[in-house]
Amino acid sequence: MADAVTSQTIQDGDRIAVMKFTNISDGSGETAVAKVDVSALSTESGTGRSCARVAIEQISYDCSGMTVDILWNATTNVICWTLSGYGYFDFRGGGPLPNNAGSGINGDVLFTTTGHSSGDRYTVMLYMRKSY
Repeated sequence: MADAVTSQTIQDGDRIAVMKFTNISDGSGETAVAKVDVSALSTESGTGRSCARVAIEQISYDCSGMTVDILWNATTNVICWTLSGYGYFDFRGGGPLPNNAGSGINGDVLFTTTGHSSGDRYTVMLYMRKSY
């Protein structure tokens, strides 16, 4: 068996991408699973440039029974933020959370769950600013 997961793109424009992710766990959880593949996001209109990375502007989430680590993908993944319980974070006032992963950075966003057991779940919405 495997966790029942979904990924949904709500918006994918020139500057903003909004994505929704869900998981209903069977107890196996997720470890560094790619959720945002920047190479799959739309190119910039007019220039055709590919998205190189994203910065997180807002996070809306509901985690029941588990914790979700949002990771920047790199040779050694870097924890961007940890989600537990439910809530909303708006980083726009002080600037979005930048992808500051070091060596081997590819711009992707990964999730790892901890403390999961059968029936635990999460819903996470990421509002991201694209860069090229």
